Amino acid sequence: MATEYGGSGDPKRSMELLWGTREPARRGPRPRLTVDQIVRTAIRIADAEGLAALSMRRVGERLGVTAMSLYTYVPSKAELVDVMLDTALGELEPPEAGEGWRARLERVARQNWALFQRHPWMLQVSMSRPVLGPNLVARYDHELRAVEGVGLSDVDMDLVVTLLSNYVRGAVRTALEAAEAERRTGLSEDEWWATYAPLLERVFDARAHPVAARVGAAAGEEYQGAIAPDRAFEFGLQRVLDGIGAYIDFRRSSP
Repeated sequence: MATEYGGSGDPKRSMELLWGTREPARRGPRPRLTVDQIVRTAIRIADAEGLAALSMRRVGERLGVTAMSLYTYVPSKAELVDVMLDTALGELEPPEAGEGWRARLERVARQNWALFQRHPWMLQVSMSRPVLGPNLVARYDHELRAVEGVGLSDVDMDLVVTLLSNYVRGAVRTALEAAEAERRTGLSEDEWWATYAPLLERVFDARAHPVAARVGAAAGEEYQGAIAPDRAFEFGLQRVLDGIGAYIDFRRSSP
């Protein structure tokens, strides 16, 4: 997937759009559109077709205006993507305060998994330079609160949240790639496996690779395919949480 980089547009305009701090024009005709209308229209296009299909012209067509008229509200696609990402992050809800740290982190992971499933284009936006909008800041605060007061240092809290985020992004990317492969090839996982398994048997030497032969056969029979993304996510999430729990115990017992 092609990668967009958050914050690659005009910093001042991006921050104004994200935080709603731009002074409205005092003169001239009343605006026909709002930034929110433009952003939500862009999200619908990206949800259906990906970021590569998104352009100011496409958004304008959906809204019945020219691309040039959109520049009055949003200066370019770069700033538009920043606000799209922050708007989508606004769909996340904070973990419930009464739950333990593990339940809170698990809720965070599942919410992010579902968010990326609804908006696959979000994986095309690099978070190495995060879009510093109000919803991203709120999300970061909510996720940190999941491990507040469990005995971790502030830096450890940040690293735990990053670990969980990286895990979810990797897991959901695999799931989305599997779904996209089925869409593009027209073959379900079962159909693909039924086609390729007999061909593999002709060339694969089980005696040379006995462990791969045994485990691969067991997994293939269980999954009825090469992979099981949802099951892998569930398994991996519990192991990540186990590891975080062990680290919390270690930090609590350290002098």
